[in-house]
Amino acid sequence: MMQIRTSDWPEGLTAVVAAVMFVGACASAPPSPYGEAAPSLALGPDMVDQRGRFREVYCAILEQHGPELPDFRSCEEALTRIGKEPPGTGLPVELGQSNRRLVAAVVPGVGWGCFSNWLDLQGTAATHVRRSGYDVVAIDVDALSSSSYNARQIRDAIMGMNQEGTDSRLVLVGYSKGTPDILEAVVSYPEIRERIAAVVSVAGAVGGSPVADEVTQEKLELLKHWPGAECSEGDGGALESIQPATRQAWLAENTLPREIPYYSLATCPQPDKISPVLKPSYNKLRKLNPRNDGMMLFDDQLVRGSTFVGCVNADHWAVAVPVARTHPNIAALFVDENDYPREALLEAVLRFVEEDLSRPTKRPARAVFGEPTLPGRARST
Repeated sequence: MMQIRTSDWPEGLTAVVAAVMFVGACASAPPSPYGEAAPSLALGPDMVDQRGRFREVYCAILEQHGPELPDFRSCEEALTRIGKEPPGTGLPVELGQSNRRLVAAVVPGVGWGCFSNWLDLQGTAATHVRRSGYDVVAIDVDALSSSSYNARQIRDAIMGMNQEGTDSRLVLVGYSKGTPDILEAVVSYPEIRERIAAVVSVAGAVGGSPVADEVTQEKLELLKHWPGAECSEGDGGALESIQPATRQAWLAENTLPREIPYYSLATCPQPDKISPVLKPSYNKLRKLNPRNDGMMLFDDQLVRGSTFVGCVNADHWAVAVPVARTHPNIAALFVDENDYPREALLEAVLRFVEEDLSRPTKRPARAVFGEPTLPGRARST
């Protein structure tokens, strides 16, 4: 492998990496808090556990065309079991063309606009799901701003979309801080609700992250020096927005609109799937809950009243930030567990949501939503 010296990195990169890494290291992997022998989940009474059916959908996708996609792994390796998982339905999985043609509108996490150019995204997820009649757009929000500020940007992006047809097709997918950004948008701006088919949280900072209490906004703003960064400090409220006290207070004061279906997909990595850059924070969080992804505690990833889709065997970065695909040498040092079949995962989420929305108990199609054209705010991902 190529020898990498931090002195050779672009200006600011060393400081940024140092800022996001906590002091501490692990000599060996701790015991796994997962598996069928582990204590079962105690979900809230208002949540629905659909892990069994989601596993059927995801496994079918991986079996049919998973080996043709990047970072393939078997279904058993891709999903994490926690205690006794509900059985599947035994029903066949539809893998043909989508009838509803759902559009995943992705809202990213903290700092995304600062390093997305450096990642050199290839758009493979969008290309893949479009073959099945789905689509993907990215809603650009401020990388370093608060959830309330970004909620307005989400509102403006949705209202700027063209409308046609009779079904609401927009599935808002929030990754990390993108989830509270979305939740604040649907609460604060009722006019967007009719356009939303569902909200999906992926490793969402729903209840906040203890990690946010240990990093200052000043250190976070070092991301502005990342190679190719196109971000500003915004209103400077990103970290405060995902501090546990902030999120818990917001949840206590606000009720999510019930006409929108919510889904929670958590990251539950086995200890050997934690990349080096996240191991120190993972070990710190283990003192609070051994079930964490290096940034988020498991319980804080769940949207109240949502359908619990399942747990993916990936750490907080691996589920959504493809560092290793374009920067393998840096990944080998800091994010060596970054491989994950994200394309297949996105297809599984969309197919599961489409099937679930078709059930008679779900709300009827009622809003109009057309092609996701977001002038100046959206782009393919």
